[in-house]
Parts: sequence; structure tokens; C-alpha cells
Amino acid sequence: MAHQVSVFAENKPGRIEKIARILAQEGVNIRAITISSANGFGVVKILADQPQKAFELLREHGLPTYLQEVIAVVLEDVPGGLHRVARILAENGINIEDAYGFVIEKGKTAVLVIQVENEPHAQSVLERNGFVLLSDEEIYRL
Repeated sequence: MAHQVSVFAENKPGRIEKIARILAQEGVNIRAITISSANGFGVVKILADQPQKAFELLREHGLPTYLQEVIAVVLEDVPGGLHRVARILAENGINIEDAYGFVIEKGKTAVLVIQVENEPHAQSVLERNGFVLLSDEEIYRL
């Protein structure tokens, strides 16, 4: 199982810099990041090489942070790669609540990071259908 660090932050200059600085100073590498905002506040979601350490560091600096399990699915970086994952989940009644992705090798491999309500069920469905799921350790090595 992979983990992501989510940080709630006021949407104003310097917030991302502070998060990045704290993690950089302590040797935590950000593998992927997504930022969304609404009504002056945002959520910064980070896939880091040391998620537990990132979580603790950001909390120590007074940032409202939580550590959450996510599913990191390896897929082909080709047209239809995302569709294949989404179709399998939809056919099994699994709703993707949040997602972001990144390419590891153009034209070959990508990773889709998803949040779903019933993660053990989603993991089982994906694995039964031939998808590879990454653990924290495997994400560190990307």
C-alpha cells in the first residue's frame, strides 16, 4: 500500500514554498504533487519517498496534515491506459474519489494514484485484472 501526505493550507503566496523547504531541508523527496483550492483554502497532496517522515515534519511545523493510504496503479502510457483502469473499477462498482497521475517512461509506463472508499476491495479487483500496485518502497525507487 502506498501513502500520500495531504496538507490543508491557506491559498496564499509562500505556502508551497514552506512545505517544499521543510521537506527539502530534511531530505524528503517529492515524487508527485497535486494542489487544489476552493474559497481561499487548498489541499496539497504529496507522494513522497518518506511519507511518514514528511507527515511528521509538516505536523511539527504546525501544518494541518494527514497521512492517507492510496492505491498507486501502474498502467501503460498509451491512449486508453486510464480507460482500462477506470472501466475495471466502474464495472465493479468502485468510485474513484480522487486521482492524479504521472509518467515514469514516456510511451511505456505511468502511475495513477487513486483514492477510493473501499481500498482493499479495489486492490483485489485491480490485482485480479492484472494490474500492478506499487508500495511505498517501490515508489521510492522510481
